Amino acid sequence: MNEALLEHASGIRLGFFLGIFALMALWEVAAPRRPQAIGRWTRWPANLGIVVLNTVLLRVLLPAGAVGLALFGEARGWGLLNNVALPRWAVIVASVVVLDLAIYLQHVMFHAVPLFWRLHRMHHADLEFDVTTGARFHPIEILLSMGIKLAAIAALGASAVGVLIFEIVLNGTSMFNHGNVRIAAPLDRVLRWFVVTPDMHRVHHSIDPAETNSNFGFNLPWWDRLFGTYRAQPAAGHQAMTIGIEQFREPRELRLDRMLVQPLRAEAGTYPLGRRPPGAR
Repeated sequence: MNEALLEHASGIRLGFFLGIFALMALWEVAAPRRPQAIGRWTRWPANLGIVVLNTVLLRVLLPAGAVGLALFGEARGWGLLNNVALPRWAVIVASVVVLDLAIYLQHVMFHAVPLFWRLHRMHHADLEFDVTTGARFHPIEILLSMGIKLAAIAALGASAVGVLIFEIVLNGTSMFNHGNVRIAAPLDRVLRWFVVTPDMHRVHHSIDPAETNSNFGFNLPWWDRLFGTYRAQPAAGHQAMTIGIEQFREPRELRLDRMLVQPLRAEAGTYPLGRRPPGAR
C-alpha cells in the first residue's frame, strides 16, 4: 500500500493538474471575468515554462517529495499525529487543515520579509490574472516552500494520504482561485465561506500594497478572517483594478529569462508588510 502510494503519487497529482487546468482554461474562454489586454501567447509560454522548470527541479532534488517524507515519518513514529490515538479519518482531516494553515503563515512570511518578498513578487508581477498565474513561482521560492512544507509534515506527523490530498487540493484551488472566470455574486458570497474564490484572491493581486497584503489564503478562506487579513473587494472594483506590482510593468518582463532574475533587480518597494511609503510618519 505504502509503496503503491509513493509510486503513483506523482502521476495522480499530474492527472489532477492537467484535468483542472484544462477545465479552468475552457471556463476562462467561456465566461471571462475581465478582458485581458495582454494575450495568452505573450504570457503563457513563460508561465508554463516556469512550471516545467520547477517540476523538473523538485523531481531531481527531492524525488520522494512530501508524500515520501510522510510515509517515512509514519514508519518511524515522527510527529504529533503519529503519537496520538485518533481515527484514521481524523488524522487525514487534521493533516490537510493544519498544512493549509502552515501554507497561509508561510505566505504571510513571504510578504513580511523583504528578502523573501523579492522571490515571491515574481508571482505578483504577472500583468494579468488567470489560471497560469496560480503556478507562476520562482524556483528558489518553490524550494524554500517545499523545505517549510517538509518541516511541517515531519513535526505534525501528517498522514501520507492526507499529504497527497492536500497537495492535490492546493494545486487545484490555486488554479481555481487564480482563474479569470465569472461567478455570480450571490454564489461567490456563499462559496468564499468554504473555499478561496477568484474574486476573493484577485484582491491579493492588486497593485495597491494594502490590497496585496490581504487575502493570503490559497485553499481555505478561514485563516484570513481569523487573523484579520480578509478584504472583501478591491477599492477600484474588479473591472477597473490594476493587476501586478509597481515594478516590472513592461510586457518584456513577462519573458522567462527576465522573470528568473527579478529577485536581483529593483528595490523591494513598499509591498513588504510593515513598510511605509517614503515620507510617511
